[in-house]
Amino acid sequence: MEHFLEKYGHLGWNQWYDALEKLVKKKRAFLESAKGNFEKLKKVVEELPDIYPNVVDLSSDLLSRAVSIGQACQLLPDEKERLYNGLVQLSPWRKGPFDFFGIHVDSEWQSWMKWERLVPHLPSLKNRKILDIGSSNGYYMFKMAASDPMFALGLEPQSYFYYQYCAAQKYLDLKNVFCLPVAYDELPAMDGFFDLVLCMGILYHRKSPVKMLRQIHDSLVPGGRVVVENLVIRGENNYCLFPFDRYAKMRNVFFIPDLSAMEAWLVRAGFSDIRCVDITDTTSEEQRKTQWIQTESLENFLDPEDPEKTVEGYPAPVRAIFLATA
Repeated sequence: MEHFLEKYGHLGWNQWYDALEKLVKKKRAFLESAKGNFEKLKKVVEELPDIYPNVVDLSSDLLSRAVSIGQACQLLPDEKERLYNGLVQLSPWRKGPFDFFGIHVDSEWQSWMKWERLVPHLPSLKNRKILDIGSSNGYYMFKMAASDPMFALGLEPQSYFYYQYCAAQKYLDLKNVFCLPVAYDELPAMDGFFDLVLCMGILYHRKSPVKMLRQIHDSLVPGGRVVVENLVIRGENNYCLFPFDRYAKMRNVFFIPDLSAMEAWLVRAGFSDIRCVDITDTTSEEQRKTQWIQTESLENFLDPEDPEKTVEGYPAPVRAIFLATA
């Protein structure tokens, strides 16, 4: 991450540089002396075999679904075993798929499906400054990197997902993609800086969603765009679901708006030119259990007698993608 500061510290952000440098140094010290999962997973990534991929495919072409790194013919048998065992230890792989030298990591989410729904509506990414909040293992950042942004900066505080990103970057070595193991609230208020912010699968975990949207709005340049992908309730009655305890077995789901309420949140946060570009029911084709996760998945979260409802009796997951302009 120090390379990020060195490369882009001249971009008229002196008012944030000291705070960002302090954050980077703090997290670097944390990673160097980390215990628990961070220590364990750091060693896993360090022990992955050192191989330079002879081919990389990050294409934004709709036919290119996996983030593909290298070819199977590059691996010796012992290297393949080490790589496979290391990638397994980094499970659960939620976002993807990835292909590491012929080892196909079949993630829980078929993220290419969401990417295909989103990419036709994205503005030009060339030479843009992009922030991906809750970037997981970097799948969407790697896809965007093919369009030559100035940089894509991810924020991912979860140890497993952060080190999955590190594993991919160990081989990709992309000079315009970065990730910090921090939550969004730890990032300095970089007002008027980013051209595009992705907030995908995050907002329903927030107790104050409008406050977060306002912070995102203020971080964008005039005319900058936000992509918000969120759980929604179908309809336009300006209603919002607030689960009593859990939603689809998740404790940390707070507000699930209908389409009108989601638009109202964006208006209250200061956005204009608000467009809902996609509404899709979550299905077992897109989210399902694979050998690369050890936990439950969508089918376990739905009522077995009525898949239109969650196990708690709420409407089954529907996700919408909104684009809006600062």
